[in-house]
Amino acid sequence: MGKKGKREKKGKGAEKTAAKMEKKVSRRAKKEEEDLEALIAEFQSLDAKKTQVIESSCPPPSPRLNGSLSAHPEKDELILFGGEYFNGQKTYLYNELYVYNIRKNSWSKVEIPNPPPRRCAHQAAVVPTAGGQLWIFGGEFASPNGEQFYHYKDLWVLHLSTKTWEQIKASGGPSGRSGHRMVACKRQLIIFGGFHESARDYIYYNDVYAFNLDSFTWSKLAPSGIGPAPRSGCQMAASPEGSIIIYGGYSKQRIKKDVDKGTLHTDMFLLKTEGAGKEEDKWAWSRLNPSGVKPTPRSGFSVAISPSNRSLLFGGVHDEEEEESIEGDFFNDIYFYDIGKNRWFPGQLKGPKSEKRKRRRGRQTEAEGAGDEEVKQPPQGPVEIVKEVVAEDGTVMTIKQVISGPAEEKERSESEEEEEDGALGQQVEPCPRSNAMLAVKHGVLYVYGGMFEVGDRQFTLSDLYSIDLHKMEEWKVLVEMDPTQEWLEESESDEEDDDMEGAEGGEEEEESSEEESEDEEGEEQHPSVQPGEKHADYLSRTEQYWIKLARSNMGLDAKEKKVVKVAHAMAKTFYEDSV
Repeated sequence: MGKKGKREKKGKGAEKTAAKMEKKVSRRAKKEEEDLEALIAEFQSLDAKKTQVIESSCPPPSPRLNGSLSAHPEKDELILFGGEYFNGQKTYLYNELYVYNIRKNSWSKVEIPNPPPRRCAHQAAVVPTAGGQLWIFGGEFASPNGEQFYHYKDLWVLHLSTKTWEQIKASGGPSGRSGHRMVACKRQLIIFGGFHESARDYIYYNDVYAFNLDSFTWSKLAPSGIGPAPRSGCQMAASPEGSIIIYGGYSKQRIKKDVDKGTLHTDMFLLKTEGAGKEEDKWAWSRLNPSGVKPTPRSGFSVAISPSNRSLLFGGVHDEEEEESIEGDFFNDIYFYDIGKNRWFPGQLKGPKSEKRKRRRGRQTEAEGAGDEEVKQPPQGPVEIVKEVVAEDGTVMTIKQVISGPAEEKERSESEEEEEDGALGQQVEPCPRSNAMLAVKHGVLYVYGGMFEVGDRQFTLSDLYSIDLHKMEEWKVLVEMDPTQEWLEESESDEEDDDMEGAEGGEEEEESSEEESEDEEGEEQHPSVQPGEKHADYLSRTEQYWIKLARSNMGLDAKEKKVVKVAHAMAKTFYEDSV
């Protein structure tokens, strides 16, 4: 038998195995989903009591991850929907709709009758039809204790001009899932991958579905060629010509009883049609081998479409599995993929123009003092800063940080060193995170929320940053990070009758808990920048504050490298905000 025949036979065997696993997962998940369906129905009955649209100004949304952030196709607005929050004890799911006004830098909450049920890890796509439409598919609902899951397979559209939700009921669509990806391509919504999980089993998908935005019908695509392995959380982007790009993602498989092995995918595929993107067109998979500098392996990254026919990837986490725990390295970098050139490259900050002029004037003065002697300038490149932080117990932690900017000569005057240290230190950037929400409007990238972990603790974010992708000069802080965060130990679990409250959202409970934690802080306040204080001195002093906070308030072991790493990132962020 030839290689082609072997591949086909192997592929058919894998399909049979996947089909058996899907039936197995479906049977075991049925009972769980029936229990959660009753809870979801109860929430929907509460939402049904809303009879009119109410739009009101509000503070920034509460911390969350795995929601969706979409740019309005006609207005200077961003639309935030859904998401989740975990406080160590309960899982909170949301179906709130927030609108961020870009020009006013303000938030408003829009309550619309009959919204989709609470969910996270769904997908959203915007199309410029009839004043703009926001399409939502899939996602998951979790029980308050986070041990049971319900995976949606529903399709919704928010008519932005009339502010009305509509559920689209069409047969033949994808099975219930979360972690999938969806893009608008021509007059279709294309959905790929995802996973379905029950308490004991799970299955990952690599199927492709198309929803026609004209006929409102589903079709399952059957592309030729060898496509991606089953996965969730990948990068999916559509080119102007109607081709689909798939990169990376995550999947896991059971290697023996109660032992799973995760896989970080780093391969890349092209899904292409020869026609105009219609249902009857034939699609084909092909593998891509891009040039340039690819992102380091990671999961939980966020994606968006940037100008100049490029897609971008932000953040994520690389988990290092140890015998009894998983340590994660979180990222806050940007990678661009040029669809036309099939090339990856990292996004590097160029720095504010004012700082460039300062350094240029300094070099000109030095050149004039040297007379006619030729002055050679070093090449441009990123600067790697290596710092050693000594914890209170004497443990030395090494932190490496790469800052994009010009490489300077080693021999400089003390004043020049202080000036550049200040310039580099004042570069604002989001702290490393995964599962953030991204949107691009007018060539500007907006990053909201997400999470990072320190040991067994999860810190969920509610900050908002922006960066002009045309200039790539600097990040801007639109909503600052809140350093207070509620975290409840498992032993502090409430009574079961609180489960309903936890799943519903419980923002008031979160706010009161944050206020209590601030009161308990007592006289121990976050260090403020002293007049004339150097960046390095303040950074060192603030890191000790965060390590102490981790020990006392969050119950963390300061010996863990992640505590110091996060302390460094948060201290840096607060210094930049203060300056």
